[in-house]
Amino acid sequence: MAKAEICAGVCGFTTTVVARANGDGRIALQIESECKSVRKLAEGLTSVDPWKEFSWRRGDPETLALAPKCLAHPACPVPSGIIKAVEIEAGLALPADVSIKLSKDSE
Repeated sequence: MAKAEICAGVCGFTTTVVARANGDGRIALQIESECKSVRKLAEGLTSVDPWKEFSWRRGDPETLALAPKCLAHPACPVPSGIIKAVEIEAGLALPADVSIKLSKDSE
């Protein structure tokens, strides 16, 4: 099992993703979120093909294809967090934290 805990930023919403290999080559996803848009995304992402999520070469990842239909903000980090959890569970990546630090200077 791989788990991602995603704090989306200024919206204040937290999402938890649990990814489990289900034996047929797909990764089952359990996504819980305070965000209604992410919950809508979760309804359509109950399992994914990890090889499709891992590379652009097999077409659009299912997560990124569905995200624009559910999420209002293209910069939402949740889809990336979902894909990272899938990669880890499939053995295609090692678990390591990622971060984006944002700031604005007034000049």
